[in-house]
This record gives sequence, structure tokens and C-alpha cells, in this order.
Amino acid sequence: MKRKGEQGVAIEIVDKADPATLARFDMVIDVRSPAEFAQDHAPGAVNLPVLTNEERAEVGTIYVQDSRFRARRIGAAYIARNVARYLETELADKDGAFQSLIYCWRGGQRSNAMAVILSQVGWRTAVLAGGYKTYRRHVSEALYDAALPHRLVLLDGPTGSGKTELLGLLAERGVQILDLEGLAAHRGSLFGGLPGVAQPSQKMFESRLLAAVAALDPARPVLVEAESSKIGERMIPPALWTRMEIAPRITLSAPPEARARYSVAAYQEITRDPAALHDILARVPDRPGRKQLAEWRALAQAGAFEALAAALIELHYDPAYRRSSKRDGRASLATIEMTGVTPADLAAAAARIAPLLVDAAERLPGTAVRA
Repeated sequence: MKRKGEQGVAIEIVDKADPATLARFDMVIDVRSPAEFAQDHAPGAVNLPVLTNEERAEVGTIYVQDSRFRARRIGAAYIARNVARYLETELADKDGAFQSLIYCWRGGQRSNAMAVILSQVGWRTAVLAGGYKTYRRHVSEALYDAALPHRLVLLDGPTGSGKTELLGLLAERGVQILDLEGLAAHRGSLFGGLPGVAQPSQKMFESRLLAAVAALDPARPVLVEAESSKIGERMIPPALWTRMEIAPRITLSAPPEARARYSVAAYQEITRDPAALHDILARVPDRPGRKQLAEWRALAQAGAFEALAAALIELHYDPAYRRSSKRDGRASLATIEMTGVTPADLAAAAARIAPLLVDAAERLPGTAVRA
């Protein structure tokens, strides 16, 4: 659908926000404030806010408490200045064939104001009807209401068996993977927070997830690390979790001492922060007694991190993994025994797992199920 702007310039109205529709445009422009954009946005969108955080707050306050007319006048002045700056900077190199899709919160004044200006330049311009809310509805329908057709295989194994690193090695071999921990910016355990990196909002996690899923071929197996229903503070949406619950698994196995050694190397940033380590130890779910906690902290204070990791694996992680495994009714495709968790061990495991996925492809659940 199209409507006429000033002087008869056409502005297209788009009512879908699926990947194919977004891909039609050279640039998807999110004109919401930086704070709104940081919470969530369409994949690949560029933030060119027509109102800054402060300007939006000011205009909103005036609109509610003072005068709607005054708010619109001040807002229009801010928008004009901001769009003028983008024409001289971010959009300065765009030629006459440039096409953009613009959206704001609801497809209202902010997106239409910018669309009118860009269309007057002579660019083919579109506005997403319903704005971000239309995009968000697309995400919710795909991850909460619909069914995913993808054929998943879980990569399982106890703590320290190198599952995340192995996913990367298998991706290099052409295996389709879904890196949930990467998307959630969390390593999925008590020690899993990434230093200096906050987890995305739940909505942003879902946007990243849907974009990753859309890039996968449903006809080919997808390897995903076995996780609980939450990764840090982020919940795996029902459509994916339903597929994970019926997916067969490939299990890694390695000696506890090798896994302890690998864990220390993988979590070096935590060993360098005694205060953070002490705080994490106090939050171990099994609630260690005062004596046990004092022993763990003494090991940390002495720099005996492999001994500490071994104790945590023996007394907390492995018992929890065994309890979970007993309740797990998912089929097993194979168990990959490793004598260590070195780069060579993981490379050898990748070489064994890749053909297993090809051989098992025809036996994987492939019919979509309802979440």
C-alpha cells in the first residue's frame, strides 16, 4: 500500500516485519530513542533517533503537563534538526536508488516525520505500519504461538566438557549450530556471567534468537547445547523449548580432573576477581555449609583454582547433572568419550560428531509440534 506525501511523493506503507520484508530495503531505520532501541530492535536496524532520550522525555512531559501544541512545536524542531544532521552524516553517501524502511514505536508521528523528509529528497521510502509493535508481534507469534520445524540435536555433557567450544568447531565443519549462550551473553551456569557484558533484555534475546533460527535450514540437523529453560536471566521461548524437549542428544564424557583443568582456563576472569568469586561461592544452589564454604574460599585465597574447580564438580555440578540425566527421557544418539578436554581432544570429538549428525538426519523428529 502507498500513500501520497507532500507534492505527490509516494511513501509505501508496509504491514509485515518478517525477514523477507526487511531484506527488501537497503536500510531499516529505527527512529526511536536510544533507550528504546537498546531494549530491542529489528535485526540489522540502524538507530537514527529523531528524538534523543532527553528530548523525548522533555516533549512527553510538556505534552502531559503543559500544552499539546507546545509539545508538538518543540518536538518538530528537535526532529527537524536531528534529521538534518543525519542527511549530512549517516545518509550523506546514499545515492538516488537508496530505499529505506522506517519505524518508530507505533508507526506514528516520529516515523512519518522522517519518512516525509526522506521522500522529499527523492528516495523511495516506506513506513512500517504499527511500528515496532508490528515487529514485536511477529517475534511473539514465531516464538510463542507457532511451531518450529527445525530438527534439533542436543550436545550434552557435564560441566567442563567443552560443549560451547565444540559447537564452534562443528560450525567450522559445516554443521548447523544454534549458540544460545552466545545469543544470551551468558554461559549458562552460576559462573556464567560475562565480565563487563550485561545480558540482553528478554525481548532482545528473542530478536537475536529468531534471526538466528531464520537463517537455519529446517531440513538439516541443528546442534544446540543442552540447557535448562533459562540461560542466566533469559528464558528460552516455548517454540524452541518444545523442540529441545524432544530432541535426541549426543553426550560428552571426560574425566573430572580434565574438566576441572578446562574450567579454570575457561573462567580465568573469575579467578582474577576474588570478591566476585567469594560472592558466587556463597550462592551455590546446594547451599554449602559454613565449613564447606570456608574450605572453598581458602582454596580460592591460596590460588588453588583447579582444586576448587574439582571440588565444585564433585560436590555440586556432577551430582546435579546426574539427577537431571536420570529424569531425562530423550533418546541418546551417542556418547563421545574423551580422555581430556584439550584442543586436540575437542577437535577429535568434532571429527566424530559431524558424521553422526549426517547419519542421524533421517531419524530426527522433523514434524513441527505445537508449543
